[in-house]
Amino acid sequence: MSWTDQNDSHSCVLLRLGERTFALAADQVAELVAPSRIFRFPHCTTELDGVILRRGKVVPVCDLAEKLTGKRLSSRRFYLVAWRQQVSGREAVAIPVSGECELIRADLTPAAPSDFPHVAAWLSHNGEVVEVLNLAALTPEILLTEPANNVVGTTPEVRA
Repeated sequence: MSWTDQNDSHSCVLLRLGERTFALAADQVAELVAPSRIFRFPHCTTELDGVILRRGKVVPVCDLAEKLTGKRLSSRRFYLVAWRQQVSGREAVAIPVSGECELIRADLTPAAPSDFPHVAAWLSHNGEVVEVLNLAALTPEILLTEPANNVVGTTPEVRA
């Protein structure tokens, strides 16, 4: 039974994307980091803004705000680095957020079949109904592979 199959209290992280609040299961969140240099390069994946280097790893940056709110973020206060389960395994993704993040404990209501695929569950917090996000449905399958010769200064290959 997954955490979305249960209707009981779970830890979640609230995040701000523009004017709206969303949530992720706390066990999906790796860390919250200050905005760092984003490396942009030519690619054909519209959901990918670029990559950041975090703890020696290349982490794709996916701005979910446009998909979820209809507007790109004008300012990025933090990157929330989260784990998502993909076909290729568990991968990290950096999500720009526009405000503070908060760890809460809340009762979750599983998503209904009629809900959007990006909704894993629902929670209520301070009188607001909040979508708990399904990252796998929101982010593209991005395979970051190191160059075969591992030459310093080369960029990783990005395939989507």
